[in-house]
Amino acid sequence: MDACKQGILKRMHGKERGKEALVTCTFCGRKVPKYKTFSVVRGFRITDPLLKEELGGQKGRGRPISLMSSKMYACPGCARHRHIVRRKKR
Repeated sequence: MDACKQGILKRMHGKERGKEALVTCTFCGRKVPKYKTFSVVRGFRITDPLLKEELGGQKGRGRPISLMSSKMYACPGCARHRHIVRRKKR
């Protein structure tokens, strides 16, 4: 493959053929191509020592217990609105 064709294929977001995978924005419900979205991982951790002992956490360790984590996708508009990403200054 010559250099010109390689440059074109790099701009196609990793796929040579077919449609780009669509992902639903968690915040507004819009369907956006996956390469345009911003992923956010949200979780819930328990750091209170009394609750950790109740749930069976080890007493000697200072690590918090992680109960839940989920990966969410935000479209560019929601990412700007929720300050996940800032607009580029030109």
